[in-house]
Amino acid sequence: MFDNLSVKLDKAFKTLKGQGRITEINVATTVKEIRRALIDADVNYKVAKDVTDNIKEKALGQDVLIAVSPGQLLTKIVAEELTLLMGKSNEPINLLGDPNIILISGLQGSGKTTFSGKLANHLKSQRNVLLVACDIYRPAAIDQLKVLGEQIDVDVYAEPENKDALSIAKNALKYAKENNKKTVIVDTAGRLAVDEEMMREIESLKKNLNPAETLFVVDSMTGQDAVNTAKTFNERLNFDGVVLTKLDGDTRGGAALSIRTVVNKPIKFISHGEKMEALDLFHPDRMANRILGMGDVVSLVEKAQQNFDEEESRRIQKKIRKNQFGFDDFLSQLEQIKKMGNLKDLMGMIPGVGKAIKDIDIDDDSLKPIEAIIKSMTPSERENPDIINGNRKIRISKGSGTTVQEVNQLLKQFDQMRKMMKTMNKMGGAKRALQGMNLMGR
Repeated sequence: MFDNLSVKLDKAFKTLKGQGRITEINVATTVKEIRRALIDADVNYKVAKDVTDNIKEKALGQDVLIAVSPGQLLTKIVAEELTLLMGKSNEPINLLGDPNIILISGLQGSGKTTFSGKLANHLKSQRNVLLVACDIYRPAAIDQLKVLGEQIDVDVYAEPENKDALSIAKNALKYAKENNKKTVIVDTAGRLAVDEEMMREIESLKKNLNPAETLFVVDSMTGQDAVNTAKTFNERLNFDGVVLTKLDGDTRGGAALSIRTVVNKPIKFISHGEKMEALDLFHPDRMANRILGMGDVVSLVEKAQQNFDEEESRRIQKKIRKNQFGFDDFLSQLEQIKKMGNLKDLMGMIPGVGKAIKDIDIDDDSLKPIEAIIKSMTPSERENPDIINGNRKIRISKGSGTTVQEVNQLLKQFDQMRKMMKTMNKMGGAKRALQGMNLMGR
């Protein structure tokens, strides 16, 4: 996500490295590089020019403190400007109404149906949700929504033989009221391009359903075309918010940076990957930090809180305190980590790590050899890895399709992890260990 833009902005800031103060010359050179980076990322030219003009004005109007380098100051100013550009703060989805109706719009292939499933999954812990299949032109869309509904355990209302989208939506609302559904998510039809028939249909749905929220789903990979399409839809629909999808793809990020300014509507969600959990509320300040390689620890913690089971966490902590943490427990933790989303994206949220791993290919398959090795162990071996001798290692490697060296490496890393946990226990737990580190730093 935004890798190319991050690299080019980092290069621009290096222009100021070693400079003792901000001058009109060195700021002008850096700002020129920043503008070029934004335009290369497919940001609207006028938007890029306005932003960089603001950056230059703010930078030249500030004195640099002794403790702050010109590069650090400019990074801060750019972060603030990117945050303003993308909307300043998160704007939550409107959940008013009984039932609350959310209308999903966008072009075909933008990821509307997948997003509808993700949104239902996001809301189902708070509300009783109903998904409605109103794409009457693409039979696969109805089937896809049903599959997603089963996957996340959410009801789907569909009438495959009915070719009137408004009739389906009205019947779905009646069904929702009869079955105490508090939120109704209406997945509508898309087209390969904006056309009059599609616009009339989606306008009719909005007028008759009077949704609390109309969301426009846009494929980030289409770059500036996405912004132009959003503008056309907004002129006809006056939608309430934007959803950016496919942010895990080879996208230059320009749509995310331009769309708020061009249509004056907030980005409410970002979607990446096919997993139903891979949906995030859009926070402009956090996104700006990630673009600048400053990480996003807050989002990482929130993801962990959403996906980690509290009871399971307490059970694991109890085992750690008793020095009984085994491979079954480790496997359980891996499963919970995988629910949090793409591994590379997660690691990129840690400050400083994003730049270090930008050229490294990390995906969920990276964990498969580890899982295979653990699952090839017997219950007693998982509980007590110390009994794994040479013969057992050969059997485990054959059973998991890995090498003995890989088995040895995992056992060594696991042993080191257990020793660290044991040390933490002796120090009185992680909290006391951190307190000790803080004291040492004073």
